[in-house]
Amino acid sequence: MKNGIKCQLDMNSGINSVEQNIVDIKGMMRALDDEKDVVLPPPSGSGGGIRQQSIKKGVGGVVVRVWLLLDGSGETPQVIEAGKHAIMRRTGLPARDLRILDPLLSYPSTVLGRERAIVINLEHIKAIITAHEVLLLNSMDPSVTPFVHELHSRILRHHQQQEEEDDGMKILPFEFVALEACLEAACGVLDNEAKTLEKEAQPALDKLTSKISTLNLERVRQIKSRLVAITGRVQKVRDELEHLLDDDEDMAEMYLTHKLLLQQHLEQTSYASSPSIKDDDDEVNITDNHQLLHRLHHHHHHQRIPPEISLLLEAEEGATTSSYEDHQNAADINSREESSSHHGTRASTTYSSAVTSKQLDVVELEMLLEAYFVQIDGTLNNLSTLREYVDDTEDYINIMLDDKQNHLLQMGVMLTTATLAVSAFIVVMGILGINIHIELFDPKVSGMREFLWTICGCTAGTIFLYVVAIAWYKHKRLLE
Repeated sequence: MKNGIKCQLDMNSGINSVEQNIVDIKGMMRALDDEKDVVLPPPSGSGGGIRQQSIKKGVGGVVVRVWLLLDGSGETPQVIEAGKHAIMRRTGLPARDLRILDPLLSYPSTVLGRERAIVINLEHIKAIITAHEVLLLNSMDPSVTPFVHELHSRILRHHQQQEEEDDGMKILPFEFVALEACLEAACGVLDNEAKTLEKEAQPALDKLTSKISTLNLERVRQIKSRLVAITGRVQKVRDELEHLLDDDEDMAEMYLTHKLLLQQHLEQTSYASSPSIKDDDDEVNITDNHQLLHRLHHHHHHQRIPPEISLLLEAEEGATTSSYEDHQNAADINSREESSSHHGTRASTTYSSAVTSKQLDVVELEMLLEAYFVQIDGTLNNLSTLREYVDDTEDYINIMLDDKQNHLLQMGVMLTTATLAVSAFIVVMGILGINIHIELFDPKVSGMREFLWTICGCTAGTIFLYVVAIAWYKHKRLLE
């Protein structure tokens, strides 16, 4: 009996612990779902109050990052704290695209066009551009502060131009204004670094050419290491721009404003073409469609829109006008339903044909990307020229070192030959030093005269042997 009660208590305690774990897990999931953006007032100080605080943890221990929000209306930039899930809901980006902006990971330069946003990872700039705002990740970096000021001033000018609505002025979409600022900042930084490196490299290479020393060689080695790193970064940005220019579909994905207006128009059209809508709602929706079409065509007047969007607008305008006339002339509900059905079929057919169109009009964005592609390509050419100059200097230094080495080798050959000749003389002297009985050692027959003749003859023979050896080396072109 006691064992049964004990088992029952153990089971109850186990169930309670499992329930507590489930409650904790639900609390963590609820914290993830309820994660919201926290807007922080910009701190006072220099730089317009754009400095940030460190990364913090949100509800439930969720790590949130500090973003700088620049609205399309040109208002003062705001610092917000948002986690990955909040940014995903706000921009419609998947997690793999946000991973590109993670400062803890190393990703090459990337420009991605998505349905509702453009992801920018160019050098020190890590940003997300939507149709009406820019989210900047690493605005805490001092090197990004000038870019923030420039971007804010451009957004403010763009907003003022939109309010003026000058028909003779061509206004870029908001996303292109922000994209141009990012490209200009990234290309400008790389170009400045390349020019600085070129100014440092020229004197160092000249000094190394005039005098080969360990200090000069170390300077040139450091310059070459920096040159290789900068060339790789410039090459990555150039390859990314070239990839975008070669793919019209990727460039068409970056027309965020056009896609947003088109989506609103399609929603209005779909709502107006529904057969279950009442008469009063039909009149309101048709009027709204005319207003939205006027807004789209006014936007089209200032900017170039891809042809699939333009074709759809023309077809939808004709369809909406036809639907409006049918609505005015219809006598009963059946005729209105038939007109709405005809309108929906015509709009769907036009939309499918427009979307499958391969003639994408992306000239506006192509011209923008082409300008910065030319700039970054010029920077790459300058670095390539500098790299060739460094390689030429290295070749010249190697030639000089090889020449000196050849001279040393020739000197070594000559010294070795002289040593051989002197060794022959030493051999003769050694032979004469043996205790043998010859007339040369007999004082009655030979004297100092014979001794000197012997020494002079051995010396002359040694010199003759050395000269013959050198002459043979020159004859065989072993020596210069």
